[in-house]
Amino acid sequence: MIRGSVGTVQTQVHTFSSPLTLESGAVLPSVTVAYETYGSLNPDHSNAILICHALTGDAHVAGYHEGDDKPGWWEMVIGPGKAFDTDRFFIICSNVLGGCKGTTGPSSVNPETGKIYGASFPVITIADMVMVQKRLIDNLGITNLFAVAGGSMGGMQALQWSVSYPDMLSRVVVIASTAYSTPQQIAFNEVGRCAIRSDPSWNNGQYYDQECPASGLALARMIGHITYLSDESMHQKFGRDLQEKAGYSYDFTTDFQVESYLHHQGDRFVERFDANSYLYITKAVDYFDLTVNGSLIDAFKDMKAKCMVIAVSSDWLYPPYLSREIVSALAQLDKTVEYCEIRSNHGHDAFLLESGQMNYLLGRFLSHLTVSDLMIRSVPTVRETVTIKGAAALMIAEAVNHLPIVSSDGSLVGIVTSWDISRSVAQDVKTLEDIMTRTVLTATPGEHISKAVNRMQKNRISALPVVDEENRVVGIITAERLSRLVIRCE
Repeated sequence: MIRGSVGTVQTQVHTFSSPLTLESGAVLPSVTVAYETYGSLNPDHSNAILICHALTGDAHVAGYHEGDDKPGWWEMVIGPGKAFDTDRFFIICSNVLGGCKGTTGPSSVNPETGKIYGASFPVITIADMVMVQKRLIDNLGITNLFAVAGGSMGGMQALQWSVSYPDMLSRVVVIASTAYSTPQQIAFNEVGRCAIRSDPSWNNGQYYDQECPASGLALARMIGHITYLSDESMHQKFGRDLQEKAGYSYDFTTDFQVESYLHHQGDRFVERFDANSYLYITKAVDYFDLTVNGSLIDAFKDMKAKCMVIAVSSDWLYPPYLSREIVSALAQLDKTVEYCEIRSNHGHDAFLLESGQMNYLLGRFLSHLTVSDLMIRSVPTVRETVTIKGAAALMIAEAVNHLPIVSSDGSLVGIVTSWDISRSVAQDVKTLEDIMTRTVLTATPGEHISKAVNRMQKNRISALPVVDEENRVVGIITAERLSRLVIRCE
C-alpha cells in the first residue's frame, strides 16, 4: 500500500427497486447507485462522512483501482493521517444521479422499455441527487452523518443536504461553491450544451448505437475548463509560448500551448464522459437556487450543522463573494460558521490542487469535536411521578442505562440509572424520588468533547445529560458513544 493511501479499492453498486419521484414530478422506476467507501464504520455508526463530487467527477475519490496507477480525484485529502482520516472516519462517495459512472443516468437502460434512456431521461436537480444519496446512506444503516463535504457542484450538494435533512448531519463543508447559480454560470453551461446539441452525431440524444457527439462534447469541456483556471495560472503555465513551433503558422492550426492544452483536455474528456450526462448535470446546476423569496436567511433558518465555507481567491467561476453571502446569512441567523479563503493562483480548481492548505483547513475543522457532534439526540426522559417499574420498562424498551428526569417544562431535575433501579429492588425502595440523583453533572452542546470526557472520568460516571441555556435536555453523551474517534482527537 502507498503511504498515506487507502490502497486498492473497488466501486460498489446498489439498486433501489422502489420508484423515485423527482422534484419535477417525473418518476424513475428504479435507481442504481455506484459508490465507494474507505475506512471502517464504528459500532454506533457516528463517524461517517459523505463526500460529494463536482460536475464531472465520480465515486472514485481515493485509492487505486486494480491495474490503474491513477488515484482517486481527491486522494490528497483522503487517507490515513490526512484531513479525511480513514483511521478515524468512514468515508463514502457516490456517483450522482444523472451521471455516467455507474449511477442511473441517460446512458442507463430504462427497465420499463429495455432501451437506453437517452434524451427521454427526466431532467434532474441537485435536490434529486441528494435524495438518492439519502437512500444510500439509509441503506448503509447510517442515521446521522458526521459531515457532508464537497467542492464546486459538490458544495451545492452539501448545502442541499443541510437544508433538506438538517437533523442528519453535524458538519457541512462547502468549497468553491455557491447557494445559487449566477447568470454567468448558467451562460457558460448553456454554451457547452449548445456545443453538444449542435454536433450532428448527438442525434437528439439517441447516439448510443452509433458515433457519439465527440466534437461537441470536447468543445463543451474546453469551454468549461477555461473557467476552472485563472488568468494568472494560464500566464504561468502557458504564457504566449508556441506548441512545438519556431514561429506562427499563419493558418488555423494549433499555434499556442494553451490551445494544445485545451484540445488535449477535450479529447481526454470524450474518452471518459457521456455527452447526455453533461447536458443533464449542467442543467441541474443551472436550476440550483436555495434562496427563499430571494433570501438565503430564510433558506438556512432550519440548518443545524456547523459550517465551514472555503473560497479560492482567484476563482472567477465561483468568486469569493458567493461564499461570503452564505457566511453572512448563517451569521445573521447565529449559526456556527467559519469562513476561509485559500490564497492560490490556480483558480477554481485550487481545491483539487492545494494539498497543504486544504489538509490544514479541513483537518482543523473536522478535529474540533464538540459535544453536539457525538451526543445522542433522541433521549427518552421521565417525570418524577413515574413509577420505578415504569422507568425500568422504558429503559428496557429503549435499551438505555440512563434516564434524565424532567419537569413539566422539560427542565432537568435529576437522573436515574439502571444501577439505581437494581438498588431499589434490593432495598425495597418504592418511589423514583428516593433513588434519583438530583445534583446532576451536565454538558452543553457547544463545549469541546474533551471537557465532557474529563468531567465523566473525574467523577467516574458513564453519562452526561446535555442541556441548553434553559436547562432543557437536548441530548445525552455516554461512555458507549465515545469511540476511538474521540481518543484520536486529544
